[in-house]
Amino acid sequence: MTAMGLVHDTALPVRTGRGTLRRVLGAIPIVVFGLYVVAGLFGPLVVDYTPVEGDLDDRLLSPGSVLTDGSTALFGTDALGRDLFGQVLYGARTSVIIGALVVLFSGLVGIAVGSAAGYLRGTTDVVVSRVIDVLLAFPGILLAIVIAGVFDRSLAIVVIALSVTNWIGFARLSRSMTMSLREREWVKSATVMGIRRRRVVTRHILPFIAGPTLALATIEFAGAILAEAALSFLGLGLPAASVSWGQTIASGKEYLASAWWISAIPGIALAVLVICVGFTGDRLTRHFGRRQ
Repeated sequence: MTAMGLVHDTALPVRTGRGTLRRVLGAIPIVVFGLYVVAGLFGPLVVDYTPVEGDLDDRLLSPGSVLTDGSTALFGTDALGRDLFGQVLYGARTSVIIGALVVLFSGLVGIAVGSAAGYLRGTTDVVVSRVIDVLLAFPGILLAIVIAGVFDRSLAIVVIALSVTNWIGFARLSRSMTMSLREREWVKSATVMGIRRRRVVTRHILPFIAGPTLALATIEFAGAILAEAALSFLGLGLPAASVSWGQTIASGKEYLASAWWISAIPGIALAVLVICVGFTGDRLTRHFGRRQ
C-alpha cells in the first residue's frame, strides 16, 4: 500500500466521525424543541395547577423545598405560594399554542397575498408592495403593543396583534419564489394549456414554496413566542387568570435579590426554547437552500 493510500484510509474514519458528531449536535435543538412541545401539550394533563390559587405559607420557597402538603416544589414557589414548576409547564403550553396560531394565521395570509402578487404582477404586485413598505416603516412590536393596549386582554387579541406584521415575511418569500417559478417551463406549459390560474398556483407553484416556508415558519415561531412574552411582561398580553412566561418573569422582578428563581427559571426556559427553534430554523434553511 502506498503512502497516499494509507493517508486516505486513515482520514476517512476521521471525516466520518466528524460527520456523525455534527449530525448528533445538529439534532439536539430539534429534540429539545420536541420535548417542549410534548411537555406543553401533555404536561398540563399530568400536573394539576391553578394560577389563581396559592398557599401563603409556601411563599418564596427555594427550588427543591417541601410544601405544607408534603409535595416538593422542584422550581420553588412565587410570592403567592404558587408552584413555579406548574407555571413553567403551563407557560410552555401557552407559548406553543400562541406561536402555532400566529404562524398558521400569518402563513396563510402571507402565502396567499405573496403568491398572488408574484403571479399576477401588475397592479396587484404594486399594491401589495406598498402595503408591505408601510408596515415595515413601523416596528412590529410597537404595532402589537398599540393593538393589545386598545382592546381587552385575550388570546385572540394577542394572536391578531402579533400577526399584523408577521405575515410580511411569508408574503415576501412567496412573492419572490412565485416570480421565479412562474418563468419555469412547466408553469408556462400549464398556462398555455388553458389551466386556471388558481390551479396553476396550487399545483405547480405552492408545492415548491412549502420547504422554504417551513424553514421561515420556525423562525417566525420563535419570534412570536418572544413577542408574546414581551407583551405579557408589560401587562398587555393574556388575562391575569392565564399562565404566561412573561407574566411569571414580571411577577418576580421585585424579588430578584431574595427569590431569583421566580424570574430566572421561566427566563431560562424561554431562552432555551427560542435558541433551539432558531437553530432548527437555520438547519432547515440550509437544507432547503441546497435543494434550490
